Amino acid sequence: MTVPMKEAASEFLSKKRIAVAGVSRESGGAHGGNPVYLRLRDRGYDVYAVNPNADRVEGDDAYPNLGTIPGGVEAVVIATHPKVAPAVMEECIKLGINHVWMHRGPGGGSVSHEAAEMGREAGVQVIEGGCPLMYDPTGDVGHKVLRGVLSMVGRIPKQV
Repeated sequence: MTVPMKEAASEFLSKKRIAVAGVSRESGGAHGGNPVYLRLRDRGYDVYAVNPNADRVEGDDAYPNLGTIPGGVEAVVIATHPKVAPAVMEECIKLGINHVWMHRGPGGGSVSHEAAEMGREAGVQVIEGGCPLMYDPTGDVGHKVLRGVLSMVGRIPKQV
């Protein structure tokens, strides 16, 4: 069953406990995971940074994997290299996390068709591209304009 992208984004962002896999040790910057992590944190989400090579990111505790997050999460943003995405998806499936968003803006992003297919076969609602910051309640004007452009060139799915 497919749903419109806007509906899938709204459902994803209705979750309050979200992990961002692939938050960089370097604060701020253009790396996709960091802006997503910071915006979710600033908007009141219980957000958890996942980076196996860091104890802290953006001034907060970081977790080496999804399974080490106390109390678990409801959804995951994958902001890793696409080659890492299948391993993250595998962990999501194992932990029963049914909402996964693979980040992709104008660049290559974190989308892995292998990971997406693996997730869908396991019943995970997978958003394969775009960014949570392109949709309300986390969106901003710049990201929304980018959403329009990327939608026109097919970089954001119409259906999930």
